[in-house]
Amino acid sequence: MYVVRRVWQAKPGEARKVASLVKAMGDEYEGAGKRSPSRVYFNSTTVPGEPHRVYMEWTEEVIASPYRGDVVPSPSRAQDLYAKVRDLTEDSWIEFYELMTDEKQVTVD
Repeated sequence: MYVVRRVWQAKPGEARKVASLVKAMGDEYEGAGKRSPSRVYFNSTTVPGEPHRVYMEWTEEVIASPYRGDVVPSPSRAQDLYAKVRDLTEDSWIEFYELMTDEKQVTVD
């Protein structure tokens, strides 16, 4: 299992709005059965950490190409929301992590 984290660098003063749009996007993907429940968090300079950052995390059983033949199209509302996110952000990237599960754990002393 994997954790996928999408990160957006919001324009100054826009992190909360971007987080709201991203949360709505995640709800759309989940409702369409295209993604597991996601968690959205952000920093609009109210806490220590990277300012103006918005994060969305979810889990995936496998990492697979978005160009494979069995891909379900993204919900149109999610695409509309993402267009608004693009207008309020300066950069974005995606990160992948392998999730530690009991079956992957090695014995430690």
